Order: sequence, then C-alpha cells, then structure tokens
Amino acid sequence: MRPRPLVVFDRLDLLEWQFCQRISRLSIYRPWRITLQTASRLGDWPIWVLLILAQPWLQPNGAWRVLQYSVIALFAVAVYRLVKTRLCRERPFITYSEGIECCEPARDRYSFPSGHTMHAVMFSVLVAAHTPWLLPVVLPLTLLIAVSRVGLGLHYVSDVLAGAAMGYAFALASLYWMG
Repeated sequence: MRPRPLVVFDRLDLLEWQFCQRISRLSIYRPWRITLQTASRLGDWPIWVLLILAQPWLQPNGAWRVLQYSVIALFAVAVYRLVKTRLCRERPFITYSEGIECCEPARDRYSFPSGHTMHAVMFSVLVAAHTPWLLPVVLPLTLLIAVSRVGLGLHYVSDVLAGAAMGYAFALASLYWMG
C-alpha cells in the first residue's frame, strides 16, 4: 500500500505546478540545463565534503569544525530522511508528467523537503559564521542549487523553501551547541 500524502500537499501542488512548469521549461536551453545539472550534482555531496575536509586549512580551529560540520550534517540527514519518508510528497515530474520534465535522475520518489537546499543553506550559514570570506563563492552556489531543484523538475518551490528553513535551523542549532 502506497503512503497517502497530506491534503495540504495536494493543495500546494495545484498552486505551484504552473510556476514549476514555467521554471522547468527553461531547461530546454542546453547551457542553462547543464548549469543546473552541474549545480545539482555538486550539491549531492562533493562540494560539502570538500568544505568539511578543508576546514583544517581554512581556520585555526579547523579540526573542531570538521567534527562540528560532520555531526550536524549527519544529524540533518537523519531528520531529513525521517521527514521525507513520513510525508511522502510525490515529485512534480511524477505528479504532472505531461507538463514537467525531469532533467536529472531522482534518488527517490518523494520531494518534500529538498535535501540539497537544506545542506546548501546549512553550510552557507556555517561558512558565514566561521569563514565569511568564502561567502562570495558559497552563496551563489547555494542559490543555484536551490533553483536547480525546481528547474530540473525535481522539487516544488515549497520543497525548496522547507529545505532552506530546515538547513537554517540546523545551522543555528549547530552554532548554539557547538560554537
């Protein structure tokens, strides 16, 4: 038996699908689609693992930051997985297969919340707190990752906003508990 999504998601889907369709249609332009796919792939994990591993060279207490960033990332993934598997919102390209094309393979069936955006925002806040000189690189990448999730047909805008809110909350919790 397939889990039933919340009624609120049915309503949000109806409100958001046309906007998502417009954004995802821009992916017919090859350079833009490749840019979004690249951002999405970087947001999978490579850029954040690189950021974590680079901490000893980026700041004096870098070894502590490796631990902090790793712990909060693992905690965030655990909570994200729990939320995602309980709420079961279908991805836009599944719900609206006629109007929204998927331009990047999805890891699973459900879209809420956006884990890519969650991690991008979380690490952006941590970078702002510890290595603000990296923000000119990290902030545009974070924005591009968030846009890529909708532009590739993988998420609704509300999925991305929820992922951003979760990432912000996790970062603030990490800063509060671990400095």
